[in-house]
Amino acid sequence: MKLLKDILYKAGLIEVVGSTNIAINTISFDSRKIEKDSLFVAVKGTLSDGHKYIDDTIAKGAIAILCEELPTQQNEKVTYIKVKDTTIALGIIASNYFDNPSEHIKLIGITGTNGKTTTVTLLFNLFVKLGHKVGLLSTVKNQINDEIIPSTHTTPDAIQLNKLLRKMIDKGCTHCFMEVSSHAVVQNRIAGIHFAGGVFTNITHDHLDYHKTFAEYIKAKKCFFDSLGSNSFALTNKDDANGEVMLQNTRASKYTYSLRSMADFKCRVVENQFSGLLLNIDNQEMWSKLIGSFNAYNLLAVYATAVLLKEDKLNVLTTLSSLNSVEGRFQHVRSDNGIIGIVDYAHTPDALMNVLKTIADIRTGNEQVITIVGCGGDRDSAKRPIMAKIACDLSNRVIITSDNPRSEDPDAIIKEMQHGVDVVNNKKTISITDRSEAIKIACSFANAGDIILVAGKGHEKYQEIKGVKHSFDDMQVLQENLKLFGK
Repeated sequence: MKLLKDILYKAGLIEVVGSTNIAINTISFDSRKIEKDSLFVAVKGTLSDGHKYIDDTIAKGAIAILCEELPTQQNEKVTYIKVKDTTIALGIIASNYFDNPSEHIKLIGITGTNGKTTTVTLLFNLFVKLGHKVGLLSTVKNQINDEIIPSTHTTPDAIQLNKLLRKMIDKGCTHCFMEVSSHAVVQNRIAGIHFAGGVFTNITHDHLDYHKTFAEYIKAKKCFFDSLGSNSFALTNKDDANGEVMLQNTRASKYTYSLRSMADFKCRVVENQFSGLLLNIDNQEMWSKLIGSFNAYNLLAVYATAVLLKEDKLNVLTTLSSLNSVEGRFQHVRSDNGIIGIVDYAHTPDALMNVLKTIADIRTGNEQVITIVGCGGDRDSAKRPIMAKIACDLSNRVIITSDNPRSEDPDAIIKEMQHGVDVVNNKKTISITDRSEAIKIACSFANAGDIILVAGKGHEKYQEIKGVKHSFDDMQVLQENLKLFGK
């Protein structure tokens, strides 16, 4: 419980009606979750406007209202606070309510189209092995030391975020590694948060259903770096076309990493095999169990971040070599007769191309590459034919199937993907709507030594159809069928 006047610090108040010397029990922007003595924050969302529910929240026990427009009829027992943007004010107030936890922990934000989950997870595992108490905020899960907390969004809302950070500090955590999505930046979910550092992985075609243009998507990522303070660091992938754009205008100390050009942190791939990577990082060789050049970038970003956090270079490299791959990220299994099955979260054109190019770099050329790929519903539809084309161009056989169709017709999504299949590739491509059946057919096609890639869902343990999440695990289905056909 906090006094209202104490949590309004720096919130950008325009007008206050009523007393701020009142005790606030909870903060909420969800009118359904209002408790007695709450502060309700009226947020204008994409689907509904919280201002419509002000009276409802007062009836449920709200004693203070934060809004952008003061109601014409006001309750004299309620305090009303007007601000320009409630989403920004919410972040600041939530930080104040939880005693500004981000200022008391080394919080590192990772942003980019691909590689965020792998990078934050590797950083978490690395720093645990280096002896630190650590927090993790990721697409897959949130974690505080050994405690795992389910994740519902790539980046939590402002209240949840501060609540988790406060719990991390209370549990003795000194570091936290966090995925920062472009949605979270635009929606001001990280307003009021202090980051000790920011890392940029890459940016490619994705989320244009939300951002509308690639320029707006880039701008969203860049806003994160623009918000970093002068006592923070900004680390960017110099090999990405927009990598150095992220560093423009940031007040943070600037650093770069690269596999292809001069940078503050350099890496060279010495060997790339299904058993792992041999890398030369800053003139020191290290072996990693991870596979592919895209993972070389992830490992280099992890190494650079650790060094910027003042960890010993040699100790970091030695510990990095002991880390396993992240679930659903180029996760592979082998059948009795040598068929290799790979499950990867690749759900963007660039990610799919990276995975298939990695397979091409490692394969001998005598085996088939069979790719199973789909695209999610209610998401950027422009990438659908592109994904199909990439799969066809870099595979011997392709099965187009359903991913998470959500509210869309899966067959309609598949038809849009088929527009990317040209006449040359038509013969090697089939469409099977049922994802389980698609994986089964791929395994039946495979001979000893062939490679099967199941792309798109990675770590997910469900398939979302018409608003219902059905139990579905790509790796489990793949392993079951490899046992059946891979003997």
